[in-house]
Amino acid sequence: MAVPRKTDTIAAVATPAGIGGIGIIRISGPDALSILRRIFRPHRINLKTYRSHRLYYGSAVNRDQNILDEILAVYMRAPATYTREDVVELHSHGSWLVLQSILAEVFDAGARPAEPGEFTKRAFLAGRIDLTRAEAVIDLLQAKTTGGVRLAVGQLQGNLESALSPVRDVLIRLLAVVEVAIDFPDDDVEILDRESLRPQLQERVIAPVEELLHLAGQGKVIREGVHVVIVGRPNVGKSSLLNGLLREERALVTNIPGTTRDTIEEMIAIHGVPVHLVDTAGIHAHEDLVEALGIERARKKLHEADLVLFMVDAQAGITEQDHELYRLVCERDHLVVYNKIDLVDEEHLQGLEKMFPGAEFVRLSARTREGLEELQEAIYAKVVTCERELEEQLPCAPNVRHKAILSAMLETCRRIDQALLAQIPADLLAVELQTALDGLMDITGVTTPEDVLEKIFSEFCIGK
Repeated sequence: MAVPRKTDTIAAVATPAGIGGIGIIRISGPDALSILRRIFRPHRINLKTYRSHRLYYGSAVNRDQNILDEILAVYMRAPATYTREDVVELHSHGSWLVLQSILAEVFDAGARPAEPGEFTKRAFLAGRIDLTRAEAVIDLLQAKTTGGVRLAVGQLQGNLESALSPVRDVLIRLLAVVEVAIDFPDDDVEILDRESLRPQLQERVIAPVEELLHLAGQGKVIREGVHVVIVGRPNVGKSSLLNGLLREERALVTNIPGTTRDTIEEMIAIHGVPVHLVDTAGIHAHEDLVEALGIERARKKLHEADLVLFMVDAQAGITEQDHELYRLVCERDHLVVYNKIDLVDEEHLQGLEKMFPGAEFVRLSARTREGLEELQEAIYAKVVTCERELEEQLPCAPNVRHKAILSAMLETCRRIDQALLAQIPADLLAVELQTALDGLMDITGVTTPEDVLEKIFSEFCIGK
């Protein structure tokens, strides 16, 4: 669906709120240059024309020609701009009051306030970037770790669009072949060579889409991180472990069982991967109402976890309560963490490790932090299946919206494959091929409905 471009002039502060050395106001649209002439007094009084992409020193003034601030101004002539419209940027001091006073004059001169993400939306509508690159902008702005930044930059450079382009070309060729068979039917000879089409579909469409869906899972880990939940019976050292991983005393630690009555959540980064740590209340039989609510929440967090750290007290040994709790954990991806190893000998530890046969385990002393690095590496190995993919930057990683579209498209392509095998009529094949092709177009924004575009760009900050 084509979305009409707006032709008015917009403006917004493009730098975060707060005190800073520099603040930037961005203006985009046909009146950008006339607004600049009205509110900017250049240091060179006889300046007649503004050269594109050149900084000019001067002052921002109000309608009465009173100076608001010393600023730098740059005029960028279309189409060599972010939005492919005339763009002006005013670089003032970073006082929010100063920025707002200058912005008020910009609005008075004819601009209107920009909507969230409107500058990037105009870049998309002008054809400067496709929708995958537009979405990469917000990923870059919201990135929490270096891994997330690398992934966003790759998508901003067109990695995902480049991966989708060959798939789109193959679908277009297949559709063209099928439509020829529809336009030129022959009762005696089958024009459509179905056996030659199936390998093209399987190897050049289905296989690449399956790989993209795999990368989507990796991308989710890098963008959003993983949820690691620490569970165990009371007083096995869960809060001490949380404090050790955070390198600070975040959770209260005492010898009294049941000290933690609610979940405590914090985030760390392990080799660039965001890890959301959740310390839970010890799960056990209880009488206290508040503690009961904490235990119920712990059970809920357990079922939401990407990885569970099942913690046991090596000094106290394995109790029936540990076995009962492990039955809740064993079906999920987990590590057994033997804590308090500084208080037991090797023979005792080896005996404990036989209690959970086949389970991956880590030895740890949360008190002395012995084994803490080994635990971090074990967590990393669990939540990222291939370290090299992260270090060298994933070629691309579809986001949640892309993944939903690609999953539907994959099912369509599998139906097409079976339809070719079953000698389904060409007109029905054409319908399915067009459906798959429309899905790809939705990802890049060629046919994306306007309400979807509004949802995507509404997540941007104002000024981008």
